[in-house]
Amino acid sequence: MPETSTNFSGAPEWSDMPVQTRNERFASAQPEDFPAISARQLEWRLSPIDALGALSDGELDGGHYDVTVTGAAHEWVTMASIAGQAGLPEDRISARAWSMTVDALHVRVNGDGDPVVIHRDIDGVRAGHLVLEFTPNTHRSVIIENHGAVALAENVEIIAHDGSNARVIHLNEWDNRALHAASHFVRIDKDAHVDHILISLGGAVQRVNPAITLAGTGSSIESYGLYFADGGRHIEHQVFVHHKAAQTKSNVLYKGALHGKGTRTVWVGDVLIGPDATGTDSYEANRNLILSDGARADSIPNLEIETGDIAGAGHASATGRLDDEHLFYLQARGITESEARRLVALGFLVDIVGHIGIPELEDRLTTTLADALDAVEEGA
Repeated sequence: MPETSTNFSGAPEWSDMPVQTRNERFASAQPEDFPAISARQLEWRLSPIDALGALSDGELDGGHYDVTVTGAAHEWVTMASIAGQAGLPEDRISARAWSMTVDALHVRVNGDGDPVVIHRDIDGVRAGHLVLEFTPNTHRSVIIENHGAVALAENVEIIAHDGSNARVIHLNEWDNRALHAASHFVRIDKDAHVDHILISLGGAVQRVNPAITLAGTGSSIESYGLYFADGGRHIEHQVFVHHKAAQTKSNVLYKGALHGKGTRTVWVGDVLIGPDATGTDSYEANRNLILSDGARADSIPNLEIETGDIAGAGHASATGRLDDEHLFYLQARGITESEARRLVALGFLVDIVGHIGIPELEDRLTTTLADALDAVEEGA
């Protein structure tokens, strides 16, 4: 049976004292084990906690929602039978979603072939739990399409069994009123690889935090994120990559653009290379493009190393405006200033789109981003 008790992380109970390493955070599936969320708590200090009140304190509907799954077997199963294979909640909203969800949606992916598509159009104030399981030696992509005016607290577990090669694309195109707070738990077994691609568009507040465990020797992760925030939206990602096994690799790259007064993005990247993770090769980076005054981007990379025998490790962060030299270069060739700004910003963002590997989806997202940037220039 999956582990669902407290103490998954090793901490006996919740405390507001800072932990020495990221994996020592308290974890529990019981919301009463966590205090009410507060800006004084490390994991919430950069989040709009008032806006998330419906998810942190209100009643959540944890029943089945309308979903369409094509290309893979799927079923609703009891939480006790499936949940907890990849991790446990580290915050109150995640624990509330866990405890209030009636059944988890289990999608089992195997073989080779066309991408699996999970389409969700949800409304109401909801809780959910999704488990994606890639059987050994599977080579498939999964696209999760999210739409609706929902207030959703959920947990997503991704298990990549030995030798599998999994690509999971989370396409969050929520209604402008939506609230989305999600914890993603990714477990990667021996010689398995995962591409975890998170596209965050729309929604009033999106707070999606992936926690990735490289559990098997030779496992690897490519973690990409793309976000476009305007109109006072809040988009937040707190990424944790834990190298537990030897000869593991990780590459994290998140890029975003911000526009408009009151718009804010938050990116926190934690990488922990454990004492047994010899031969690790790890890098994480976050890049933010500020398109107008009044927008704010917080970017905090962290790296912890507990062994001296690694192949390499590093991190980087940069936040700035459009490069004047790039704009001048284009304008000198007859391109207008507004079109030059649009081209430079679009080129910055589609770098992430190019990692999706599905041409039709890449084209659609490029058009969506181009339209968003056109609206920025028209407003200016």
